[in-house]
Amino acid sequence: MAPDIKFCGLTRAIDAQAAVELGAAYVGVIFAGGPRQRTIEQAAAILAGLPSSVRRVGVFGAQPEEVVASMASTLALDVIQLHDGGEFSAVERLRKLTSSEIWAVIRLSRGFLPENSKAIAATADGIVLDTYVPGVLGGTGVALPWEELASRLDELRSTRLILAGGLRPENVARAVSLVAPDVVDVSSGVEIEVGIKDREKMRAFRDAASQASIPTQ
Repeated sequence: MAPDIKFCGLTRAIDAQAAVELGAAYVGVIFAGGPRQRTIEQAAAILAGLPSSVRRVGVFGAQPEEVVASMASTLALDVIQLHDGGEFSAVERLRKLTSSEIWAVIRLSRGFLPENSKAIAATADGIVLDTYVPGVLGGTGVALPWEELASRLDELRSTRLILAGGLRPENVARAVSLVAPDVVDVSSGVEIEVGIKDREKMRAFRDAASQASIPTQ
């Protein structure tokens, strides 16, 4: 079965609508800083009118849990993606304040998982594997070492596994064939400039991910 697709770093309603038309399961808006960050008012306009079949994701950084939960409630977010969620205690604290799913991001500079990965997976509703680049929380375009990771992910498959980090139409099929994620997450890999999505790149990404050969687990 092909992985679900998440188009992230959306800055325009027209791109959110394109994601819907291309069959995306998730759309993401960033509140964690960087050039794609939106205000809550901008995010509301981007997400307005999306069908319930497409799940809304908010990407957060080091904001206080109360602020994150309040924004999630205001925007009716289905998923909170927590880039500052490298400790399972952060997920546990936030869970007391929200009914949204919580995805914890593990940022990797090499093909080794941190020691607390299993504990995070046991607490979060999803684990996002992304590339660690100093000073940047995402959208870097830098790919993970999929070959090294592939044999080390069994302990994380107790929860949903979301693969991010440098995915593009040209490489997503290989990434899926090696890692077998539940969701593939793309932002800069389908842009024509920062924050501006290219519909044909989005379509090509969707097609490549859908046709990838997935290994048997």
